[in-house]
Amino acid sequence: MPRSDEVTPNPDNKTNSPTGGRALRDWVKQVARLTRPDAVVWCDGSEAEKDRLTRQAVAEGILIELNQAKRPGCYLHRSNPNDVARTEQLTFVCTPNKKDAGPTNNWSDPAQTYTKLRGWLGGSMRGRTMYVVPYVLGPLGSPFSKVGIELTDSIYVVLNMRIMTRMGAAVLDQLGESRDFNRGIHCTLDLNPERRLICHFPQDNTIISVGSGYGGNALLSKKCFALRIASSLGREEGWLAEHMLILGLESPNGETTYVAAAFPSMCGKTNLAMLTPPAEFQGWKVHTIGDDIAWLRVGPDGGLWAVNPENGYFAVAPGNSEKSNLNAMRMLQHDSIFTNVAMTPDGDVWWEGMDTPAPDGLLDWQGRPWKKGSPDKAAHPNSRFTTPMRNNPAWSPHADDPQGVPISAIIFGGRRATTVPLVLESTDWTHGVFMGATMGSETTAAAAGAVGVLRRDPMAMLPFCGYNMGDYFAHWLKMGIAIKKLPRVFMVNWFRKGADGDFIWPGYGENMRVLKWMLDRIHGRAGGRQTPVGIVPNQADLDLKGLDLPASTARDALAINPAEWKAELESAGEFFEKIGPTMPKELKERRQAILKSIHDDAPVQQVAASR
Repeated sequence: MPRSDEVTPNPDNKTNSPTGGRALRDWVKQVARLTRPDAVVWCDGSEAEKDRLTRQAVAEGILIELNQAKRPGCYLHRSNPNDVARTEQLTFVCTPNKKDAGPTNNWSDPAQTYTKLRGWLGGSMRGRTMYVVPYVLGPLGSPFSKVGIELTDSIYVVLNMRIMTRMGAAVLDQLGESRDFNRGIHCTLDLNPERRLICHFPQDNTIISVGSGYGGNALLSKKCFALRIASSLGREEGWLAEHMLILGLESPNGETTYVAAAFPSMCGKTNLAMLTPPAEFQGWKVHTIGDDIAWLRVGPDGGLWAVNPENGYFAVAPGNSEKSNLNAMRMLQHDSIFTNVAMTPDGDVWWEGMDTPAPDGLLDWQGRPWKKGSPDKAAHPNSRFTTPMRNNPAWSPHADDPQGVPISAIIFGGRRATTVPLVLESTDWTHGVFMGATMGSETTAAAAGAVGVLRRDPMAMLPFCGYNMGDYFAHWLKMGIAIKKLPRVFMVNWFRKGADGDFIWPGYGENMRVLKWMLDRIHGRAGGRQTPVGIVPNQADLDLKGLDLPASTARDALAINPAEWKAELESAGEFFEKIGPTMPKELKERRQAILKSIHDDAPVQQVAASR
């Protein structure tokens, strides 16, 4: 057994000794001296390593091999029932000053937090292996890219990080002797919620997560680094790290337009990223750049350019079907890891919302027999899949473009039963930032806590912004000055309901009709009508051919109700007050101006098509 301060190379490849710089090697040894693992393994990202770790995970019961004839290369993981979602109440931003974290983040004093975590981590990996996982966010060699190192005691994390990031020896070559890398420490401890913390130290470019094995808490490349830490870095360096998909829409004449869109979890973001156009849109193609996170910078042309920092998808399974997301169902046919879904008697997966009814003999997400008609869900509502980007039939090779793609529109959207119309366009950049800043959505099972409660989730970043939200809004306004070719800004709501309680809009692939109006607005081919809260399409502006949607229903989907919007703006004002003195005055003034302009007999103003 090696001493805990020795570095043990991957046994599958004896030549794979650590090649990182001295700063990295010294840090790994320092953490090993603290945690006292039996061995330290440097991951190289090879197929041999993947096969070895997968066999080990199956032998130890961490993964369950699924039916390889039906789903080759696919496995199931069941997590601890107390560890199935992000724990926002246990997630902290540990800045030197509390005001830097802001009122929407949990804050903890850095020195005290480090002391507490060191106490928990002391000797925590005895009897375990510490894996050194080098990864890069963004394409290798891209000016957008950032290097991270995660130290973890979880094989499940290693195998997921291999899917979610560009991971392995090439990352160490990119890092070289540089000290500029994100330091991530993850230890599952005993999965006791009383000893569970996810802590971010932006000033140190460091993340420490203990007591959880759930992906959102344990895959440190994802929300922890790619959003919370990266948003702080972006503020310092003049770019944006956002909870956004990136999508390319190609018209029949070959014109491709790229958009970025922010939605809270379980609001249709993955479905939109992999959208299949309806039959009436022959010749249209959708290209997925990313489904969850976008890093955006000002390009040499003065426009906004984006990369997806990730290399895979970690998304909610329930609700996915061939109707809602055909591409997702196809990409999950091989080389994927499923977490907390149900398992069929023949070793396949099942969840609520699939095209096929639950078979007899189903085992639920905890491995217990499940009967039809049970009040309990067979798959956990926040059950997940992890799959490589290239599995997606709609994957775009531009996802690997070091320069990224040019963004022509930013879309905000949430889950709202009332008030917000099907689509709304901002009148200018400040108005667009206001729309994002006041975005609200009903809470979902992706985060621990009550479900169905309306909360403000500005830019879908409330749980993920690594600094003061008022300063974040100010940074968005500042970016509007730096960007010389501003994208248009839209808001959508696929979830508006009628008086009968049913959804008004059919959603899924039919959302292409709304996207086409946006493209026509971008390229100067469509008009709309000006309302006090923004521009909405006339019914004639939406391409509804082939859609069995009564005119009255389309009218309801686009309706602006003055009374509802007055209440909405009053609620937004209350949220602004909670942000406190850092709330930009430009957004406060815009709220007041919109509120003043709303009255029941406001005249309709037509908006001409313009570029």
